[in-house]
Amino acid sequence: MAGETDLDALLQTLKPALVDGVFVFATVDAVPDGLVPRMVFREAEGVTLILLREEAETLGLPYEFPSRMITLDVHSSLEAVGFMARISTALAAKNMGVNPVAGFYHDHLFVPENRADDAMDVLHNIAAGRA
Repeated sequence: MAGETDLDALLQTLKPALVDGVFVFATVDAVPDGLVPRMVFREAEGVTLILLREEAETLGLPYEFPSRMITLDVHSSLEAVGFMARISTALAAKNMGVNPVAGFYHDHLFVPENRADDAMDVLHNIAAGRA
């Protein structure tokens, strides 16, 4: 099933959903046995993990960027043009950093833990055509 590529349609049908838990970013040489992180990305310098803060603390992993995950509940195409640019620009206008991750079906945003409500407001305004 192909995702949506039309920017206006993506923005108008955008339904942000705040995911439970606080997520963090960690880097390791290999994924610890038994751990099922939200994301694994292999880079030349090491393996990046996005996982729940409690999991990182239980394993004694140093981590950065305590964040909340927002799933953009619209099936965006991996080839959609301008969708993430529009969202990240609106968040930047509110002085908010964002770490986006594209999945096959949805895009996911990791925003600073204490700015989740602000980010949700921005996203709702985008969907309503007010931003």
